[in-house]
Amino acid sequence: MQEMRGNSWLKVVWLAVISIVCVVLDQLTKLLCVKNIALGDSITVIPGVLDLTYIQNRGAAFGSLTGARWVFMIASVVMIALITCYVISNRKTMSYPMVITLSLIVGGGIGNMIDRIALGYVIDFVDVKFLPFWKWIFNVADSFVCVGAFLLVIIFIAEEYKNKRKNNDVTTDL
Repeated sequence: MQEMRGNSWLKVVWLAVISIVCVVLDQLTKLLCVKNIALGDSITVIPGVLDLTYIQNRGAAFGSLTGARWVFMIASVVMIALITCYVISNRKTMSYPMVITLSLIVGGGIGNMIDRIALGYVIDFVDVKFLPFWKWIFNVADSFVCVGAFLLVIIFIAEEYKNKRKNNDVTTDL
């Protein structure tokens, strides 16, 4: 029994470690951007595919709701706290893919929150050019949050499918 409890806390450690790695990667890439690209300037990485364009985002995701800095900080703190509490309280039953997914969201949220607190804006620089409909510039933290949210949807769909199959197997056995 003690071994089970010890292993379940490993999921909380994974949440912390992965979140910290996400924050470090995000902050490091933002630092490299600020040190090497003037505000408003671009560097072409792959012509027609990817530029690095340094902007200061004073809004939410993809520049929406400019000027609501405190709302985003409060929402970020609440979401990070809720996810952390959720992982801690469900650590015995939660899958590692779910922990990893939630860690990406937490790490990305913290990365952008650091910018909002320290700078009053978020540093964005990833400028995708190959999608004609894509006009937003984003950062590594945004990528972690979006990938985490996408994986979360996939996990929920897979779990629902698994539960449906399990329920169908039970009813066909009767």
